[in-house]
Amino acid sequence: MVETIHPGTSAPFARVAVFDFDGTVSLIRAGWADIMLPMMLEVLTALGTGESHDDLRRAVEPIVWRLTGKDTLYQMIALAEQVTLRGGTPLDPREYKQEFLNRLFAVSRPRIQQLRDRSCAPDQYLVPGTRAMLEDLRARGLRLYLASGTDEDHLKAEADLLDVTRYFDGGVYGTLPNPGAFSKRILMERILGIPGMRPHHLIGFGDGPVEIEELKRAGGLAVGMATDEGECRETSPWKRHNLIEVGADYIIPNYLCRGVLLPMLFANHEPI
Repeated sequence: MVETIHPGTSAPFARVAVFDFDGTVSLIRAGWADIMLPMMLEVLTALGTGESHDDLRRAVEPIVWRLTGKDTLYQMIALAEQVTLRGGTPLDPREYKQEFLNRLFAVSRPRIQQLRDRSCAPDQYLVPGTRAMLEDLRARGLRLYLASGTDEDHLKAEADLLDVTRYFDGGVYGTLPNPGAFSKRILMERILGIPGMRPHHLIGFGDGPVEIEELKRAGGLAVGMATDEGECRETSPWKRHNLIEVGADYIIPNYLCRGVLLPMLFANHEPI
């Protein structure tokens, strides 16, 4: 279940692990892409350009993927740009974001209610093996950070409901009202600014390109989570391809393989 992309890559001296949230830890919002893509296609189809459904899909899929991990607003800015390119007058990207969130919450709200009512166990909406992985990394002495493109108030509430906040002693960070106030790059730079921190002390886990790119830019080790939401039992071919393209060192579909993965991550080689 572990696919090695860069053989021999390890971080035996790791001190910090950064995790993305949706699709990497949480499944509360599983299926978000199946909501965002149709919404974008609706907007572009309404322009009446005569483009086929497949042509429009090919135009928006790379946008959705490339910006996954950033504030959703950036995907909506890109949608507005596509409308303008086709001669239309776009809505304010914040309006597009709100419409997407309305549709997403229609799906995620019942899951959140289940967690609030305690009618299901928190682990039902975690990527399989997440809790054990977090506990293993904490037992090794790593400081954990949670970083997401999800709005911070929602992120913190959902992390609490999933009972994972307690693992992230480095903090829980999400999108703020000012999009420029937080990003995964800002967080990586902040971590590397900690006295004594070096690039080979950093590892991370994510199912989107932004966190993988920023981990590699920072000199860390990156585990690509090719989670096939929501069962997360098989590797998602689409995620796998794209995660490899942006530099993932390992690909896994979930954390049930941690018994194999952890010895590889912490193998006593020279620091990366």
